[in-house]
Amino acid sequence: MDIDPSTTKYLIKTKLKANGVVEKPDVVGAIFGQTEGLLGDELDLRDLQKSGRMGRIEVEVSSSKGRSNGTVIIPSSLDLVETSILAAALETIDRVGPCRAEITVDEIRDVRESKRKHIVERAKELLSGVLQEGGVPMSNLSESVRAEVQMEEITDFGSGKLPAGPNVKGSDSIIIVEGRSDVLNLLKYGIKNAIAVEGTDIPEGIKNLSRERVTTVFVDGDRGGSLILKELLETAEIDYVAKAPSNTEVEEMTQKQIMKSLRSKIPFDQYVEMYDIDIGKLPGHKQKEQHKPREEKKEPKPATPAPKTSKYSDILQGIKGKKKAVILDNNDKELTQVKTRELTDTLSDGKHKADKVIFDGIITQRLVDVAVDAGVKKLIARKVSNIPKLPTSIELLSWDDIK
Repeated sequence: MDIDPSTTKYLIKTKLKANGVVEKPDVVGAIFGQTEGLLGDELDLRDLQKSGRMGRIEVEVSSSKGRSNGTVIIPSSLDLVETSILAAALETIDRVGPCRAEITVDEIRDVRESKRKHIVERAKELLSGVLQEGGVPMSNLSESVRAEVQMEEITDFGSGKLPAGPNVKGSDSIIIVEGRSDVLNLLKYGIKNAIAVEGTDIPEGIKNLSRERVTTVFVDGDRGGSLILKELLETAEIDYVAKAPSNTEVEEMTQKQIMKSLRSKIPFDQYVEMYDIDIGKLPGHKQKEQHKPREEKKEPKPATPAPKTSKYSDILQGIKGKKKAVILDNNDKELTQVKTRELTDTLSDGKHKADKVIFDGIITQRLVDVAVDAGVKKLIARKVSNIPKLPTSIELLSWDDIK
């Protein structure tokens, strides 16, 4: 088959079966006729072919004993999603000419992948020729080039001359690691916004950066990493926490391990909740708490009766430090008490007509979503984390708000 390479990113390969004798024009006619209007104007096959976003439909068909079998290949320069939709549409064709027929998609092949393989193989040949002439060992060459690239990219940030990737100055987010070797290892895999603290005495430059940028801490999976993490939580404004696997250092991690750890990073509020860290002992986060949009919008409620506030205060004093939650109905009558970690499950089961919840913990986005679904009108907790999606049907209060 003659495929036009200028219009091809993907090839849709299909198999054709027909209960009768059909020929190539019958197949092409069925494809255009039975998909017309099916996918809307944007994916009309005739328009796609005229604009060059779909190549010529190639058909090979043969018949035997009154049945036809063949293959249909359609080149596409659409993106993968649109190409997949087009391929799925082909399987809706149920007649070709006068015969019942079935078209099934075998595969959608990325044509560029074969080109990439050719590039790799040819590069190996060219490199092999250079090595034979120069006599430089392969391992030494690759390590030498890698080291040179890393050394060119690493920079010294701020007055403390902290080792950092080249994107730290302009990036909206940063990754704080322990040492220079960690920065170099992340650079090797294209991560250029890392900066090192170089010890447990956290530099002022790191503290200032954490107030301005979305900050992820990425530490070793050992005791030293835990100590540096604790120091950072107490002195800087951290948004996410990522850790290397147990007894593994960031500088030794592979690309797959690094990406997996960063994808699994834990938001700050969830981390302190999971490990039962007293957020009141983390002064670095007080400023961030004071500038949440939710609190800026809050208006005084002079109509709130004093006895109700007093009642809530009594309840929270009874659960303070006990990691418990009290669920109230719309008359402020206590329905039940549960452990804080069981609160989302309790609200989800729908057994209690909860109107208000007072608990010893931190209000997170997930809890807000569950509470709204359960019909809760008010959440009162020790702290309120940053809630990007706050429905108007629920009110969030910290303990300080009702004292």
